[in-house]
Amino acid sequence: MAAIKPAEFEACFLSWITTLQEITDGQVIAIDGKTLRRSFDTANGKTAIHMVSAWATANQISLGQVVVDAKSNEIAAIPNLLQMLEISGCWVTIAAMGCQTEIAKQIIAAGADYVLTPKGNQPTLQQGIKDFFDDHLEDDFARTKVRRYETEEKGHGREETRYYCICPAPDDLPDGSRWVGLKAIGIAISETQRDGKECNEAHYYILSRYLSGRRFAEAVRGHWGIENRLHWQLDVTFQEDQCRIRKEYADTNFSTLRRTALSMLKGESSLKVGVKNKRLAAGWDEAYLEKVLLGQ
Repeated sequence: MAAIKPAEFEACFLSWITTLQEITDGQVIAIDGKTLRRSFDTANGKTAIHMVSAWATANQISLGQVVVDAKSNEIAAIPNLLQMLEISGCWVTIAAMGCQTEIAKQIIAAGADYVLTPKGNQPTLQQGIKDFFDDHLEDDFARTKVRRYETEEKGHGREETRYYCICPAPDDLPDGSRWVGLKAIGIAISETQRDGKECNEAHYYILSRYLSGRRFAEAVRGHWGIENRLHWQLDVTFQEDQCRIRKEYADTNFSTLRRTALSMLKGESSLKVGVKNKRLAAGWDEAYLEKVLLGQ
């Protein structure tokens, strides 16, 4: 495992996963990074590795991952990951780090659409979108087209209301001309009440298509599935953050194995238990293990 080149290993598993699972047209593919916290090796001067993964939110499978070079960052790794994947017809969502003009151009060239989050790395664009929505929220969008959606959730002592608004991108949007395929801008406002305290947050987005309010909300919420259904599961079910495998390529290759195993366990639906118990069942019962491996 330490000697196998990760790129070749990843390509084999990606081919296997795509034969078992068909990625539906219009699916949201979320891209985000995760650090394997205990993969560092102080004695040999090796830092903890950081992986960037692609997660198909509807199928709940990991489509691929690349390791971020120690001297680089996610901005350089994301194009390599996109190049590995067949994303035509899909929606690609990326957090603030990946909100880059070249990445947007690559997504459009691949026949996909994007939902990107400008923040401090795109200050002019972010401020322009903020000013637009601050202005039009004052008169409830009387002067422009808008599509909306609203959700309410209660649980764990918390009440949360989310408001989603999406508008056609204005012609005079600051910095808007640099973004290939830019068609719409959106805002997601979260109002949370917990223990008598209220917290409000607003996040801004650029999109390559003017979606319905509901579809916009699904894309935004779907992106965070990579945190809850991939990264969290890897830590809880597979104890990834506690793993001390770190020799040569072994940490990267075992990370690929864990993501592939998680995707297969989630894809097997005959056993109505959690992923952790499915994993135990696969270890105890070879007939069930066969069902998991063959996607039956």
